[in-house]
Amino acid sequence: MRELRSAGAGVKETTYCTALANLLDEVGKTLKPRVRCVLQLQNRGAGNPDGGLFTADQFSKGSAEPAGAGIPARGVIEIKSTSEDAWRTADGEQVGKYWGRYNQVLVTNYRDFVLVGRDPEGRQIKLETYRLARDEAEFWSDARLPGKKAAVVGESFIEFLKRALLLAAPLDSASDLAWFLASYAHEAKFRIEHGEYPGLATVRTALEEALGMTFEGAKGDHFFRSTLVQTLFYGMFSAWVIGPLVGGAVAGLLARSWGSSGTRLLACLCDTDSVSKEGV
Repeated sequence: MRELRSAGAGVKETTYCTALANLLDEVGKTLKPRVRCVLQLQNRGAGNPDGGLFTADQFSKGSAEPAGAGIPARGVIEIKSTSEDAWRTADGEQVGKYWGRYNQVLVTNYRDFVLVGRDPEGRQIKLETYRLARDEAEFWSDARLPGKKAAVVGESFIEFLKRALLLAAPLDSASDLAWFLASYAHEAKFRIEHGEYPGLATVRTALEEALGMTFEGAKGDHFFRSTLVQTLFYGMFSAWVIGPLVGGAVAGLLARSWGSSGTRLLACLCDTDSVSKEGV
């Protein structure tokens, strides 16, 4: 992208589309089934999305184009220039049309990524977001030393893209859920290790009192944050597994207990709306 910009050629919105598609293809190769990005989709009743995310079974053998007139299994992409606001775009009429037709839209200006999907009631919602840079100037400044930026956020960003390519897939097995929880746990750990959250002090004190120990020094701080993330996400997975087995009131209690604690802690650790706006 830096080299293309230096050349000074092309249209702002579309100059870097191929680079983005290549990135998504590389991430998609690691998934099962594989996911492929196809740029410039035909109008199927809601306009022309900049790209679509298709699973491997939607392609004929040896073909670079999806077969028939199928809907992209993992949604579509709306791409804007680095100077535009991806959040405003995600709230716009055109993305609303895409969402109504394709169920999921990944909106990006290359520095912000906003995944638009459905909540449990079927309403439009921002499912998850990721911010690579606070503004256009910072983005192009980071592009001068891409290796330095990748060393900090590379793993976290790739995990976000994997989730974006998988969220539309059916979640019908314990292993699938475990993968998502592990991915979010890695993201939570990354965020609390690269940010300051005053609210964690209360949790830390309570945990120290409950365990009869203290977390001292850099190693102690690292252990506390890792323990917090593991406790939260192991608890969520356990509640998901145990709930159907115990049933009734106990299942409801588990759901409410982990739902409330999870909501509060995730607001600090993984809340994509508030955290990503401030930057990673």
